[in-house]
Amino acid sequence: MDVGTAVGLRSAGRTWTLGSRGICYLGIAAIAWVTRVEVGAWTYHYSDQGDYTWEQARNYCQTFFTDLVAIQNKQEIEFLNESLPFHGRYYWIGIRKLGGIWTWVGTRKALTKEAENWAVGEPNNRRSNQDCVEIYIKRQQESGKWNDEPCNRRKKALCYQASCQPFPCSQRGECVETIGSYRCECYPGFYGPECEDVVQCPKLEPKGVRMNCSHPYGDFSYNSTCVVGCQEGFERRGVGTLRCLASQRWSADTPTCTAISCPVLSTPDRGELNCSHLHGDFAFGSTCAFSCQTGFVLMGPESRECTVTGTWTGDAPRCQAISCPVLGAPDRGELNCSHLHGDFTFGSTCAFSCQTGFVLTGPESRECTAMGTWTGDAPRCKAISCPVLSAPDRGELNCSHLHGDFAFGSTCAFSCQTGFVLMGPESRECTVTGTWTGDAPRCQAISCPVLSAPYQGKLNCSHLHGDFTFGSTCAFSCQTGFVLMGPESRECTAMGTWTGDAPRCQAISCPVLSAPDRGELNCSHLHGDFTFGSTCAFSCQTGFVLTGPESRECTAMGTWTGGAPQCKAISCPVLSAPDRGELNCSHLHGDFAFGSTCAFSCQTGFVLMGPESRECTVTGTWTGDAPRCQAISCPVLEAPSRGQLSCSHVHGNFTYNSTCTFSCEEGFVQMGAEVLQCAATGNWTRRPPVCAEDGAVLKQVLAYSSGTALGVASLVLSGTLIALLVKRLSDREEKKKLLNPTSDLGSPGTFTNAAYNANL
Repeated sequence: MDVGTAVGLRSAGRTWTLGSRGICYLGIAAIAWVTRVEVGAWTYHYSDQGDYTWEQARNYCQTFFTDLVAIQNKQEIEFLNESLPFHGRYYWIGIRKLGGIWTWVGTRKALTKEAENWAVGEPNNRRSNQDCVEIYIKRQQESGKWNDEPCNRRKKALCYQASCQPFPCSQRGECVETIGSYRCECYPGFYGPECEDVVQCPKLEPKGVRMNCSHPYGDFSYNSTCVVGCQEGFERRGVGTLRCLASQRWSADTPTCTAISCPVLSTPDRGELNCSHLHGDFAFGSTCAFSCQTGFVLMGPESRECTVTGTWTGDAPRCQAISCPVLGAPDRGELNCSHLHGDFTFGSTCAFSCQTGFVLTGPESRECTAMGTWTGDAPRCKAISCPVLSAPDRGELNCSHLHGDFAFGSTCAFSCQTGFVLMGPESRECTVTGTWTGDAPRCQAISCPVLSAPYQGKLNCSHLHGDFTFGSTCAFSCQTGFVLMGPESRECTAMGTWTGDAPRCQAISCPVLSAPDRGELNCSHLHGDFTFGSTCAFSCQTGFVLTGPESRECTAMGTWTGGAPQCKAISCPVLSAPDRGELNCSHLHGDFAFGSTCAFSCQTGFVLMGPESRECTVTGTWTGDAPRCQAISCPVLEAPSRGQLSCSHVHGNFTYNSTCTFSCEEGFVQMGAEVLQCAATGNWTRRPPVCAEDGAVLKQVLAYSSGTALGVASLVLSGTLIALLVKRLSDREEKKKLLNPTSDLGSPGTFTNAAYNANL
């Protein structure tokens, strides 16, 4: 827990309690727990170690106290400025901009002008994000003033512990925290230190009315409500509900009850009126009786009474002349009446006549008697007749007869069956002369546009009612190699149009062909690209030969004749590596085909005779002649004087890897290598040896020992070689071994005079 987060903990937190006896300062606690004395006052708290953002500071205060401090007057500001220690980052207080309004977050009340304590030029809302407020404590300038700051900055938390209890002021007012105490701001209608008293209104005692009251806080006190009503037949003058207000007055004056009035009644025309009144003229309880003069009858109630709703029972009666049955003009006739006291009443007279085309049968006039009946019988008008009509062929007849079948006024409408059109009048009417208007119509089949066969196609039609008229059907077909696109048949409809769209014959399509790889395609199209009758010829590029048909044709089945041709590279004979050599080939279009290139090389000790490479040409032949690998030759060797030569030749006389062995006759010593071999360089591995007499060997040694050569040879051979030579003279077999040439007398292929003399 951060230092100063709760009173009574071992910490450096500070708490001030503002009570009736002044300021109580709780310093650094010296023991683990201390007892908090409740004095019924507002206490201030702050954190002196941790720095928090505004939200963190509020969470800190709400966790351990009530909330961030809510400052309500300048006195509190002075107290805080004097009591709190200085901190470089100052303290957060519980005010924040909400919806653009500075609001105390603990009470959700807007900041008032009286409580504002801004520093000069503040709030300035710099960078438009300064929505929280700090208080300068012990600042050198403007100490105790406020400044708007960004809410994410870190400062000290300045908290308060409320002194108001959970249910203060008798729950009839708002508890307002003050320094060292609190006060109750009573709601309207209540008063007293704890709002325990309620306002009283004068007692209501109305007369002649019914009253029902409810008293939530005592008889006729604040918020007492009285509902006032009247007896049946009487109405209230004034409001029906009265409420005791906080001003100790009722919301309205006490109402009164008066008898309900009904509208004043008048005597009906040709009648009389007789009324009696209980509570005033034409008021609740009044009764009026009605009667009529001789010759008239009362229509409506004989009497009416004024009810509690202020309305009369029944409807207003009237005196009406005796009526006769309403007369109507005869069908297709006219009626002309005169009325004295109303339509078709006693004394009314009616005259009858007929319209043109009708004749009257019966009396020409009738009169309404005092008994409510008419004199005479009802006349009628009889229509004149026309000849009977019949429907046209392929048509229909629909007649309406007003005055009898095919009589004056009868109308006959003509129509045709579907697919036919009426030629003549659509209707005829029977006239006053007994004849029909117009001539007799007829029905004619509807025509469609004349059809023609599509290109490369045929047309076959059948006609029911005439060429290319309603009901005509035309079938379409195409020639071989063409397919019908559209309907196979069309019919002439009743609208004069053909069903479907006009078909066409389209050449049957074959799959689109493409040129073979390394080839070309040349097509001719008769009826469209790659359709029936199209012909395509194939050819190949230089160095390639066509395999397959040279041309293909699109058939009526939508397929091409023959198979798909290919361009195959021209082949050359397969090459093989020369004896003792190697072959390395690259093939562009297939093994040993046009464009293939082959390079030749020989093994060690052999040399290429012929071209180093050959290429397959468009004629199917290779450039150049076939090369060969020939063994490298060394110089021809001959047997030494007084000696023999024996050679073995692997690849030819005195060629690479040939081996020659030398020997000397009896009495001669071989000086040099016994065996020579032909190397890949065309040289022998050593110089050929010579055969020398036995006595001549020692003489040669002594002769050389006196010369300059002795400086080198004698130093190496003097001791050993002379001893061997002396022994060889006594032992011939040993002499032969001594004079036999060795490999360490010189490098292969090197024959120096010193080595030669050393062998001697």
